[in-house]
Amino acid sequence: MDQRRSIAEMFGSGAVETFLGLPACPDLQALDAGIAILGVPCATPYPAVGAYCAAAPRALRDAIAPYAGSRAHFDFDLGGPLFPDGRVDAVDCGDLPYDEADAEGNRVRIRDSVGRILDKGAVPLVIGGDDSIPIPLFQAFAGRGDFTLLQIDAHIDWRDEVGGERWGLSSTMRRASEMPQISRIVQVGQRGLGSARPGDRADALAWGVHFHSAQAVHREGIGAALDFIPAGAEVIVSIDCDGLDPSVIPGVIGRAPGGLGYWQTVELLQGVAEKARIAAFAIVEFMPERDIDDIGALAAARLLCNAMGLVARGRPQTSHEMRRDP
Repeated sequence: MDQRRSIAEMFGSGAVETFLGLPACPDLQALDAGIAILGVPCATPYPAVGAYCAAAPRALRDAIAPYAGSRAHFDFDLGGPLFPDGRVDAVDCGDLPYDEADAEGNRVRIRDSVGRILDKGAVPLVIGGDDSIPIPLFQAFAGRGDFTLLQIDAHIDWRDEVGGERWGLSSTMRRASEMPQISRIVQVGQRGLGSARPGDRADALAWGVHFHSAQAVHREGIGAALDFIPAGAEVIVSIDCDGLDPSVIPGVIGRAPGGLGYWQTVELLQGVAEKARIAAFAIVEFMPERDIDDIGALAAARLLCNAMGLVARGRPQTSHEMRRDP
């Protein structure tokens, strides 16, 4: 049994099961909040690795749990309390069930569950799970307008198929490019070696992807990446945890040196929220078994907190906008 002392003891945080102790809402039909956190352990696993990130939603909830008692305190990342008007406008909808042997069923569950959240006028914040999970998340936005997709990732995910599988984590952005609701793609943080071939990058550039590599981020800052986000756009943000440097989030399957720092990532989220609207947020590819003393889980959970706080600050003008077009 772990006998280490925890900051929860100072903050008076008791045992909580939900993210940051938020109210639970396991029934999406009963959803009555502006923000819905949804755990998604698995979508389309490759046989070689299986559902290797399935424990991520629980790990992020556990990492942030000690701070549940201080949820109303001043959050210096956000310049005020998490929920600026004091009203908790977020719920935790728990984790979707999954079956490693039924990827199509997993994808349908994810797409339909996110669709129900959007039908309720809420903003989905998804905790994955591997990087195939955003594909059905993106599909849920069909018929709801035009969207800019911002991905932070060490890899570009433009493979058409891997071993005959077209819906896996190496194909996320190529599948997104085929969806009519995705009108612009901005990818930030590429570096090192991955599964992409030169032709995959060429296809992405031909489609019109705006790349801002990790080297460019460190050399030029995140301003150039933000320039690619149209003012007033509806933005779906997808963060693959290996997009950040391993010193920040070591719990990933494919570590690559030179990634984004925590503050660069937060400032990118803040910049998007200042000029556009975060329509959805997903953080994926966290592998608890490879984490070190839970530091990656806490960093990932804090990025989710930042996204939640930014969405909460934009909610008064936008709470009705994500319902399906007639």
